[in-house]
Amino acid sequence: MVDILNLALPYFGLIFVGFACGKSKSLPESGLAWMNFFLLYVSLPALLFAIMSKTPFSELNNPPFLVATTLSTVAAFTIALVVGKVLGRLSLREATLAGLSGGYGNIGYMGPGLALAVLGSRAAAPTALIFCCDSIFLFTIVPLLIELSDRDHPSLVHAFGVVLKQIVLNPLIMSACFGAAVAALHIELPVALDRTITFLQNAAAPTALFVLGVTVALRPFDRVPWEVPGMIAVKLLIHPLASFALMLAFGPFAQPWAATAVLMASLPPALNVFVIARQNDAWIESASVAVLLGTFASVVTLTSVMWFIQTGRLAFP
Repeated sequence: MVDILNLALPYFGLIFVGFACGKSKSLPESGLAWMNFFLLYVSLPALLFAIMSKTPFSELNNPPFLVATTLSTVAAFTIALVVGKVLGRLSLREATLAGLSGGYGNIGYMGPGLALAVLGSRAAAPTALIFCCDSIFLFTIVPLLIELSDRDHPSLVHAFGVVLKQIVLNPLIMSACFGAAVAALHIELPVALDRTITFLQNAAAPTALFVLGVTVALRPFDRVPWEVPGMIAVKLLIHPLASFALMLAFGPFAQPWAATAVLMASLPPALNVFVIARQNDAWIESASVAVLLGTFASVVTLTSVMWFIQTGRLAFP
């Protein structure tokens, strides 16, 4: 258990350092703009490019794994959306964002670094595939549902056009695709360029976790909307259980691949949930609370999953 804590606590520790800094210093939130830009357009793309480009292309061709992991995310998203819509009486736009909080984990900020720390280099390929498939699904369905809920843009064709543009121009998806192309074509990068990418990818995890802590700290926390605990339960409990079941149903998969899928499904709600909520001016307070409480709750749930993996109690045939 000490070894597990030694792996997990530095990740959560950086979040709490950022949270403490955000609470103790009255700096404007606008100061995070360049850090967020660096993460989204430079450091995280470099990390995903490096993972994909250094993974043999044959390992990336695994349709059953892609279907299983994507279905677990679809299930979590759908359950959270229905709970928000039916029980919470949220609008379609708000329920869509609630579904996002139940299905979209911190696969960008926490996922790659944590998976590689727990499972080693064998987790590189499944981590990259999960990130791409989850991102493509969620960045397709969420903008589509939001566009359809916007009375100013009732056209389905227009909605699909907006969605397609967001996918094509998403820097994280683009970098993963470029990395896969480099792997498929066996392209050797110049040494200077490879080292530059290494510097950038090494900055991704600590910067992302610090920014996550600061951003959460700057959010108002007056009350807990009643639907938020349900969204957190879907993300931290139902999503990993669904992933585990689908790994068994669609398998057998290699132990590192199946374990990576469950680990990635166990991540707390992503900071992007709040960012997207703010962009769409809906469910903003609830999104910030879901990210905050989900991150704190995952100290227990995510660490437990890591313990099950490391001790061999989470085994796949």
